Amino acid sequence: MSTVSENVNRRQGLELSDIFRRYGEDFLSSHMLCPDQLKAYRTIRDCRTVAMGGHVEGCDHCTYHRNAYNSCRNRHCNKCQYAKQLQWVDKLQANLPVCSYFHVVFTIPQSLHKLFYINQRVCYDLLMKSSWQAVKNVTANPRYLGARTGAVSVLHTWGQSLTYHPHVHLLVPAGGITDDEMEWKDAKDYLAPVKVLSKVFRGIFWEWICKYLSKEKIKLSDDLINKVDLKKKIYEKNWNVYAKRPLASPRSVVGYLGKYTHRVAICNSRLLAMGNGKVTFRWKDYRRSSRQGWMTLEANEFIARFMRHILPKGFYKVRYYGLLSPVNKKLKDMCAELMGRSEIISLLAGLTAKEVFRVVTGKDPDICPKCKKGKMMVRLHIDPG
Repeated sequence: MSTVSENVNRRQGLELSDIFRRYGEDFLSSHMLCPDQLKAYRTIRDCRTVAMGGHVEGCDHCTYHRNAYNSCRNRHCNKCQYAKQLQWVDKLQANLPVCSYFHVVFTIPQSLHKLFYINQRVCYDLLMKSSWQAVKNVTANPRYLGARTGAVSVLHTWGQSLTYHPHVHLLVPAGGITDDEMEWKDAKDYLAPVKVLSKVFRGIFWEWICKYLSKEKIKLSDDLINKVDLKKKIYEKNWNVYAKRPLASPRSVVGYLGKYTHRVAICNSRLLAMGNGKVTFRWKDYRRSSRQGWMTLEANEFIARFMRHILPKGFYKVRYYGLLSPVNKKLKDMCAELMGRSEIISLLAGLTAKEVFRVVTGKDPDICPKCKKGKMMVRLHIDPG
């Protein structure tokens, strides 16, 4: 068997890890990262390279062999989320009541971005709690839905140009169960007025902020003098809530939401070029009619923007509330009975990444790509580094 000559598993052209390896040391010499950011930087840089270790696979029928390096499995790595996304989508489909769903997006004003960034764990948590409580309170009102519903909530912190833009995507059933648990009540054309949702959302968020300020769990940013100044920032503009029309079925809904759950700030397919200390990538400008475009940034600025979206260690960016919470499984089953609809069976639960690939693509990753007859076997282990 020949010696191992390649140091990187290459699947496409330019990758985020290439940018880190080329410009990362220069970036670190002028920027300070917190431990969570530094760990993400190093693991993404080394993902599927000899630094992670791995093995050499050889065909048991012909002489073909290949290097297979280990993945970093960091949740911010744009090469390690595909199998996780497929399994999450499959599992959620099996756990959702079979009905239509609304996609609701909650955002905060730009004037609060500094406050959020220096209090990430607390503010992200409050953003997710407040958005769900707004949906819960408004839909319970008899003037609107008048029933108990649920939600799947997904936190994002970026825009297309990698700018800091915290917002939450909520998947909400187009209906709910009445308080006496005897009837499923459908929401036909709309869940609730977005203006009502935005006002309730802002009020709940302010109440939470006041509680945390009194307990000194939140640090004010340098552009805020005191609590009065913060309240002025919160109430000087209307908060944005956007609700899309209901999507037809759990399969289409979860497939749509799956694009959001395990997405990171930028995928490799959007990276176009790097050179002369700059990085060029595709982006969409939703404020213009010609949405597709490209943007070029200094490499240090590009890396800095990406690192702003590394979440605190242990923070759950996907959460389940109300009827969709795992603790309410019996109530969810009751809703399925009231609607008279059967549940979807999970196909990928408990499978390995290779097994998921086999089920989804119909191809066997262990079959030799050269002779198509033999099976790839582990011939040699490669130690990390």
